[in-house]
Amino acid sequence: MAEFFLELLSEEIPARLQRDAARDLVRLLDEALAPLRPRGWQSFFTPRRLAAAAELAPATEAAEEVIRGPRTEAPAAALEGFLRKNRAERADLVEENGYWVLRRRHPARPAALFLAAALPPLLWRFPWPRAMRWGAGSRFTWIRPLRRIVCLLDGRHVPFALAQGEDEAHGLASGVESLGHRIHAPEPFRVEGAAAWREELRRRFVLADPEERKACILAGLERCAAERGLTLVPDPALLEEVLGLVEWPVPLIGAIDPAFMDLPPEVRQVSMRVNQRYFTLSDASGQPAPFFAFLANIEAPDGGKAVVQGNERVLRARLADARHFWNLDRRIRLAERLPALQRIVFHDRLGSQFQRAERLSALARALAAAAEERAAREGRGPFPSFAAAAERAGLLCKADLASHMVGEFPELQGVMGYYYALGDGEGEEVAVAIRDHYLPKGPADGVPETGAGVAVALADKIDQITAFFLIGERPSGSGDPFALRRAALGVIRILRERGLHLPLRPFIRQTLHHLAAQGVKGEEAEERVEEAVLGFIVERLRVQLRDEGIRHDVLAAVCRRRPLDDDLLRLTDYARRLAALLGTPSGSDLLTAYRRAVNILRIEEKRDRQSHDGPPDPRLFCTEEEKGLDEALRHAAAELTAASGRPEAEIEVLASLRGPIDAFFEKVMVNAPEPDIRHNRLRLLSRIRQTMHRFAEFSEIEG
Repeated sequence: MAEFFLELLSEEIPARLQRDAARDLVRLLDEALAPLRPRGWQSFFTPRRLAAAAELAPATEAAEEVIRGPRTEAPAAALEGFLRKNRAERADLVEENGYWVLRRRHPARPAALFLAAALPPLLWRFPWPRAMRWGAGSRFTWIRPLRRIVCLLDGRHVPFALAQGEDEAHGLASGVESLGHRIHAPEPFRVEGAAAWREELRRRFVLADPEERKACILAGLERCAAERGLTLVPDPALLEEVLGLVEWPVPLIGAIDPAFMDLPPEVRQVSMRVNQRYFTLSDASGQPAPFFAFLANIEAPDGGKAVVQGNERVLRARLADARHFWNLDRRIRLAERLPALQRIVFHDRLGSQFQRAERLSALARALAAAAEERAAREGRGPFPSFAAAAERAGLLCKADLASHMVGEFPELQGVMGYYYALGDGEGEEVAVAIRDHYLPKGPADGVPETGAGVAVALADKIDQITAFFLIGERPSGSGDPFALRRAALGVIRILRERGLHLPLRPFIRQTLHHLAAQGVKGEEAEERVEEAVLGFIVERLRVQLRDEGIRHDVLAAVCRRRPLDDDLLRLTDYARRLAALLGTPSGSDLLTAYRRAVNILRIEEKRDRQSHDGPPDPRLFCTEEEKGLDEALRHAAAELTAASGRPEAEIEVLASLRGPIDAFFEKVMVNAPEPDIRHNRLRLLSRIRQTMHRFAEFSEIEG
């Protein structure tokens, strides 16, 4: 095997694109170089370069290519098109089974020649999300101007040029020289191989391996913070971003002007993070510290003193802007911003944010009242009602969208509403519900802790899903522009993690009625939208439960019987309890008996061309086992009705059927010679199927 190495050196690549670009480079190379059987791929990226290395076979293998063309009786134009497409002559074709066939013999090719032919078209079609042209006269594009290409095979240069026809592609061609750090080591150096390239770059102030660079960044920031008795506040997303901003990370600590420490900590953090890519630090007590951490890309002669001072000046200006917005926003009460929401469009077919706030207020109160009623029915409580707080928070939760601070920093929506509501005297419960109603935004977020917060968060997500489903804006494939899957997962997480047995159907229906009252017209009848919304949320639950290890066939069995059960906790409980039952010998035997009954029924109903549903006639029972099974099934039906909605009780009823069913099959011959007795016994089997299907569709269970 021979070592292949490719480096693409350009102007600075946007940080958010570097990791995906490195993956794409390896993927495309692996596909294009498949005849060379690549293995052991390594990828590298820095702000200025993408690189990849692998082991390749020294040559491709000889092979024959068979291309089937049109039928022999096809029109001449079809044959001419096939020849033109494949750059072949009529004499190159043979007739096989009524088709023209082109056979080509591809001899073995040295890897260097194969690479020289394969790499230029690969680079021309590289899938940057956005690319640019530069200079004049070339159609070749790259994310930023491409400056150098290094291509080696076992340390020897693989020459190729990017020119295509008359397009010279800026004269770009492969070479053997790369560049180090732009400031510390700008002179070119010769590359000998992948490992030597990494070590030479290190000597020239570039850490090419992204994981090594990330570990160096994190360790350096933590070390600098610890030297001052501080702790780095974890921020994985920011760490990933700054990874793509520096080739030689130099951690530094700056001070925050004490005059700005009375701003809400979230305001300081987002201003530092979004505008400057600064890390937040906390003191020994866990409180925000008047310092920030950041990275330079150079080792300054003065140890970074001037760099730190410059960043402190920039931060003072940023925080002064934030102070201005903070003072300006507090001149107007949050409730007084509600009229301004009429001018903020939620969606051109769904009205304004003010109309949405009205819907959320009513829906949050209804959800809170339902939760309180359920808690009282279950004997939990008494506790103070939070319905009024939920209603007020639902009305105000979008009001901070009209504030200057959120206009500047959209990341602070909800958070600023919390601070402004507290300042207006709205009360802690209302303020916290406003702050938390967007939760959970992602898998790393928690769910709201307060009753009012839960009610408003559920209202926000149910309204979001229902409104967009009503106007036909539903997720399709990987597209989900309105984040409806995330909203559905948020509903599921809140209900499951808070242990809430809340039916969803009434609240979906209430949202549809509010939308209709506001003049929103849907593309389907409300009943169909209601079913679609509920089915969408249940399907997300099925995916989640499957990821948690519940068998897909168990989920299918439960959901077939309860496809639109609007109590997600109950649906989850049914699935878990059925999985547990099937994992026991008793449950396995019960499933075996069910299958025996269903198989006999299917065969006999097909032969008789009629269904055997209906109640059996006790007068036709000939054995005690028939009587015992009939009595057990009648008792089970009554017990299942009484236990409806309580899966722990229903599963016990099902388990109790195992004995009577086993006894029946052991002692009774179903296909008795007497037609009426046979028919009666088949009805008993049908009753087994009907009874067990009240819990789940056991025919979906595999194995």
